[in-house]
Amino acid sequence: MTRYIFITGGVVSSLGKGLASAALAALLQARGYSVRLRKLDPYLNVDPGTMSPSQHGEVFVTDDGAETDLDLGHYERFTGIAARRSDNITTGRIYLDILTRERRGDFLGGTVQVVPHVTGAIKEFVLSGNEGIDFVLVEVGGTVGDIEGQPFFEALRQLGNDLPRRAAVYVHLTLLPYIPTAGELKTKPTQHSVKELRSIGIQPDILLCRTDREIPEQERRKLGLFCNVRETAVIEARDVASIYDVPRAYHEAGLDREVLSAFGIDQAPRPDMSRWDAVSERIRNPDGEVVVAVVGKYPLKDAYKSLIEAIGHGGIANRKKVRIDWVDAELLEQESHDLTTHLSRADGILVPGGFGKRGAEGKVLAARFARERHVPYFGICLGMQMAVVEAARGLAGVSGAGSSEFGAYDDPVVGLMREWVKGNDTQMRGAQDDLGGTMRLGAYQAMLRPDSHVARIYDAIEISERHRHRYEVNTRYMDRLEDAGLTFSGMSPDGRLPETVELRGHPWFVGVQYHPELKSRPFDPHPLFKSFIAASVERSRLV
Repeated sequence: MTRYIFITGGVVSSLGKGLASAALAALLQARGYSVRLRKLDPYLNVDPGTMSPSQHGEVFVTDDGAETDLDLGHYERFTGIAARRSDNITTGRIYLDILTRERRGDFLGGTVQVVPHVTGAIKEFVLSGNEGIDFVLVEVGGTVGDIEGQPFFEALRQLGNDLPRRAAVYVHLTLLPYIPTAGELKTKPTQHSVKELRSIGIQPDILLCRTDREIPEQERRKLGLFCNVRETAVIEARDVASIYDVPRAYHEAGLDREVLSAFGIDQAPRPDMSRWDAVSERIRNPDGEVVVAVVGKYPLKDAYKSLIEAIGHGGIANRKKVRIDWVDAELLEQESHDLTTHLSRADGILVPGGFGKRGAEGKVLAARFARERHVPYFGICLGMQMAVVEAARGLAGVSGAGSSEFGAYDDPVVGLMREWVKGNDTQMRGAQDDLGGTMRLGAYQAMLRPDSHVARIYDAIEISERHRHRYEVNTRYMDRLEDAGLTFSGMSPDGRLPETVELRGHPWFVGVQYHPELKSRPFDPHPLFKSFIAASVERSRLV
């Protein structure tokens, strides 16, 4: 029988429901159970694809081409299970599907309502495709009381009655703030949050309490009494040094034990925590430090969440602490700012993806600095495109090189993709098409030159990586760039789309059109990040 764990949040947002869900799934995995994680997002956008990274954080892309919430990245990194399009849904997607059906006449003239149609669609999403899975963990975005979240909470309430007894457990994540003037943790915000949840008809089985200190027995008893949960089900979720310490911390606090007990499972296998202990040990005991300059444009660090984690995974693989030096690409464009001031401390330079003209020339300058100074360079998506533009200008003598994404250039070395192959179909796009869901999205194969640096890093000549872009390096300039020293070491199987480039004679200069950070795991670091950090370590020894 498949069992369901519903994770809700209260008091304030950004408490870490995604991490809590991922860590709990990892703990159940460690006990030998199969898991699946799903995210319900109450906002009206059809998906996060057109939302600003500065507001919402990164868009996580799945193999099957879905643009999803960044929490699915946590799910993948903690469980190693590739997320799917069917693991994330928004209010916008639900309403779009229902209204499409209504326009088709599927409801036979009946009145379409939030209950039962919207809640029914949510329940169908939660329950579908879970055959053979032991535990399905469902996270609800936002906090209890949010007006847009009401249909989701109502659907979860209904599922509590629809499912067999002891087939559904509710975990509520809240905040216990410490008030210095009072010298104590305050339970009242949690009490009010649970009261709000109970008014909807949901009684939490477990309270997961975010706190920066130990919960005294008196406060634990108070929470159990006023929130109507067992005292042992008040779980302390203390701050930890690394997110990869969370599974161990939650296990020691008793979270997985209480969840299994709520399901009536008292003889569960003991968890094997060895993989998490090994990761934590490497993070706690690094053998030195390297500095990586990330030349980006978005102020919100969550815009680069998977990138930050993948860089850390490269550090874990090399047993090094990686310190990220954030460099605003726009600053590099200003004449008053010397590139050396911002980049000379870096052992490696990474230029990530992004959209729009702002900061693009700063990324070109970063690529030039890395090329001329022989600093390891890793360009991802736009970072690869700007490295190609820089090589065209600085090596191939194409002074008018640029990207048509940013305007008219004499030589559009990077241009809008209008046609590409996906499976057995040809995808067509136009400049005036909708922005949402129209990019080259998801997993695509690439063929690597057998004698290339990238092929040696992968130890393979055929790879599959996830993409999210609508502009592409123009193959008309390939011969001139190859003659100048920039090798196109990876191409799409049909040979029409450049996938990887590398600079001959440079210690480590690689650009990739895809997003390798999306597939990196703490216990299985992506080979490109592992190699990039290794090259940065070598650079640090030479300077």
